[in-house]
Amino acid sequence: MIAQLTGTVAAIRLDAVVLDVQGVGYLVHATPATLGAVRHGQSTTLSVTTVVREDAITLYGFADDDERTVFETVQTVSGVGPRLALAMLAVHSPDALRAAVAAGDLKALERVPGIGRKGAQRIVLELSGKLGVPAGGAAPGAVPSAPGDRRGEVAEALVGLGWTAKVAEDAVAQVLAADGRDAVTAADVADTLRAALRTLGGRRG
Repeated sequence: MIAQLTGTVAAIRLDAVVLDVQGVGYLVHATPATLGAVRHGQSTTLSVTTVVREDAITLYGFADDDERTVFETVQTVSGVGPRLALAMLAVHSPDALRAAVAAGDLKALERVPGIGRKGAQRIVLELSGKLGVPAGGAAPGAVPSAPGDRRGEVAEALVGLGWTAKVAEDAVAQVLAADGRDAVTAADVADTLRAALRTLGGRRG
């Protein structure tokens, strides 16, 4: 598999760059940020992911390894392929994606063409803990959990029942505040879920 390419920029297209590597032109799909950093006729190096299909071998190039890692990680979400992963990085930087997932910011994810509310919920749920934290620490508004705190399990259960990640997390926090607790233990998960459902009532979104 091709993991890196260094060559002369032979052409720049709307969504790809052609790299001339010792006389061989490689078509490499890339984000607007990566394309904006290359110059026609200049030498450049791109981190590359090779996607092999029955009918094609497609190259995706990135300015650095971090962007490539995020591109590959988001594809672990069911329903997210290379094209949608590239669109996510076209709209958001790697750290912006980390912040959106960590904070359960569904609206930010929905700004990506092809991602609706259910898709955004699935991305938050399935990428939780996989992308790491944004540079500088936790995402704004994120409440760190104490060791052994199971509040995340309750929030995930609520998301599975149709609420957004933000609403679910707020409901759990409200239940804990009302009970004077600062964590959800393994024994408290079921009771906390029931209390959160009572708090939410019929609300959605």
